[in-house]
Amino acid sequence: MRLSDLKVKQSAVIRAVHRTQNGDMNQNDVVASRLETLGFIPGAKVQVITKGIFGGDPILIQLGFTRFALRKVEAEKIDIVQQGASA
Repeated sequence: MRLSDLKVKQSAVIRAVHRTQNGDMNQNDVVASRLETLGFIPGAKVQVITKGIFGGDPILIQLGFTRFALRKVEAEKIDIVQQGASA
């Protein structure tokens, strides 16, 4: 499941961040690298606070005590496991 699929007020744990761009294993994705630098790493707990009115973009995410506004394309780079669900 992707972070962009999570509904408002749902929590999850990050499983992985996709660091390749457009499926090219040789090209590192700068946005994914930046997300990891900001704390979006495997094992971190995230919660969707709210989503934008038109198409759900941007998505307001809480990570620890910090909130981030991510575009859907950025949130799609993050694999999650919903809390209470088995891996």
